[in-house]
Amino acid sequence: MKADIKSMTIEELGQLLTAMGQQKYRALQIFGWMAKGAADFDEMTNLPQKLRAELNEIAYIEKLKPEKIQVSKKDGTRKYLFRLKSGNAIESVFLKYHYGNSVCISSQAGCRMGCAFCASAIGGRAHNLSAAEILDQVISIQQDTGEKVGNVVVMGIGEPFDNYDNLCRFISLIHAEEGLNMSLRAITVSTCGIIPKIEAFGRDFPQVNLAISLHAPNDEIRNRLMPINKKYPMEELLEACRKHVEITGRRITFEYSMIRGINDEKAHAEELAAKLQGMLCHVNLIPLNPVSEREYEAADKSSVEVFRKALEEKGVQVTVRRDLGTDIDGACGQLRLGL
Repeated sequence: MKADIKSMTIEELGQLLTAMGQQKYRALQIFGWMAKGAADFDEMTNLPQKLRAELNEIAYIEKLKPEKIQVSKKDGTRKYLFRLKSGNAIESVFLKYHYGNSVCISSQAGCRMGCAFCASAIGGRAHNLSAAEILDQVISIQQDTGEKVGNVVVMGIGEPFDNYDNLCRFISLIHAEEGLNMSLRAITVSTCGIIPKIEAFGRDFPQVNLAISLHAPNDEIRNRLMPINKKYPMEELLEACRKHVEITGRRITFEYSMIRGINDEKAHAEELAAKLQGMLCHVNLIPLNPVSEREYEAADKSSVEVFRKALEEKGVQVTVRRDLGTDIDGACGQLRLGL
């Protein structure tokens, strides 16, 4: 089986080349070429032809090519469908903000967390993505748009902490100075609340932003919406979040999808505020985005505003997420596994 060279760190790449009788500096050249989007070794013109031929024999470069690109007529958001070697397809989104360009990427083909309002869980999880498959979503989108991506959010298809090792490898690769050189503080990872991995992540990557998909003020509602809550209930989850803030000194974000008649009352906001009291955190309210297979509807704007004010009055930092890409099913909760 050929080696997945784009998933290798510079150190691992150096070891491979040394074993081939090459100088280690070749690793930097190859790493740089891959960050620029090189699809095969023959594009690496500063490598000897003999080395390129040898690499073609033992390794391959993961390269995702968009099978379909949809562009929002509302706001210019671009949604990408990438076909994987497995035959499955994943989706990624390019978004433009006043502070720069952001990409929302997937970490798995499908998802097994089973959140009741999310399109990504429909059909379950097919498989984890390799570090290269996660990384190349960013590289391919930069190539297509010709624009630099300043921020990456791992909030697409899949639960990132259910693919923890490849997630960590991806972060190391995208942060590498010789590659895309992305600041750790420009990366956000979202989890539904796998507590052991929250604890590990705070130690492994204290500078990376952490977002928690909370979506409820109590266990009763969260159990209904998110099966993971039965394993890791809210009290334990919020305690893990407090510890994460203590370890990292970084603010944590709680994502809260506003669902009509389920979690959108003023009393829910007051209950949530009481549980977050004293924590360095921020709540991001997300009017639920429509998913045809799901029964839930978005809370109306007036309910969202009442909820926002109730949190604000209790001293909780809160924003309402800007609505981007809904006309192409590219918004939060709308990305799904393609077949």
